Amino acid sequence: MKKYVLKGLIVALVIIAALSVYLLSKRPPVSAITYGVTFSAPYARELGLHWKEVYRAMLDDMGVRHLRLAAYWPVIEPSKDKFNFEELDFQIAEAEKRGADVVLAVGRRLPRWPECHVPGWAAALPWDEQKKEIRELITATVVRYKDRESITLWQVENEPYLLVYGDEQCGALDEEFLIEEIALVKELDPSRQILVTDSGNLGLWHQAYRAGDAFGTSLYMYFWNQRVGPFKSKLPPAFYRIKYNLVRFIYGDKPAYIIELSAEPWLVEPIVETPLETQFERMDVEKFKEIISRASQTGFDRQYLWGVEWWYWLKENGTPSFWEYAEELFEER
Repeated sequence: MKKYVLKGLIVALVIIAALSVYLLSKRPPVSAITYGVTFSAPYARELGLHWKEVYRAMLDDMGVRHLRLAAYWPVIEPSKDKFNFEELDFQIAEAEKRGADVVLAVGRRLPRWPECHVPGWAAALPWDEQKKEIRELITATVVRYKDRESITLWQVENEPYLLVYGDEQCGALDEEFLIEEIALVKELDPSRQILVTDSGNLGLWHQAYRAGDAFGTSLYMYFWNQRVGPFKSKLPPAFYRIKYNLVRFIYGDKPAYIIELSAEPWLVEPIVETPLETQFERMDVEKFKEIISRASQTGFDRQYLWGVEWWYWLKENGTPSFWEYAEELFEER
């Protein structure tokens, strides 16, 4: 008798678990996806491009109207206490001319390699002194732009809870300071929400989701490393829906985005030093389309693409297919 009761309990638990997974994977279908891009002037320069030309082409030819920009510390404060906002001023002004909105990332760890962007003069400072300088950087940036209508969200740091790359480049996470940074931005500009981001593949999401008013995740499908070479993520769209439903159930409903939808090759060396054949082995237009298709099934209705500088570089070097597909994508939306 006990054996049958035990089997019954096991079957019941399996059914409950399967039903829970099914229910967690459900999200209302989105009627349309709004696309944006992350833009990095330092990355455009790395590719040998005139970044203003790339930026204007992205806005005018591609029709991008949703941007994620970054207040890079080495660009804004190349020398201690000497701030230069010329580059970011231009980007925000050009966005506003076209009615585009901006997610502006502030802090030390921001989009694009290296994970942490620190000017040479600050790199050797003890952490306590560096934190003081970061507070001043954030204060100067938020005060300068908080009255600009184009700014819709402040992103504080980038994937701060992702330790796989962060430890090597940034050192151990100082969570207390992250919370302090978020509080500082809220104090400086209580009118806007704070976005905190996490990795889609490796992040657990709960810490980042809890920390911010809004949440952003990444979605990468094609990877490469020295041990296994190229490989493709097998995570289905339901994986993202389940994680989102779990953190929403625990911490409440918040705006959520795919803030980094990767459509460029995963490389460990500069693109300009990598043969085109290698680049296209790791990312081609068919992979680009596959990534868009998978992301469309995750339930996130706003998605920021990653790779616009590379698409433009390819176009300028005789391969316009990525740029042209992106133009079609934005035209449809």
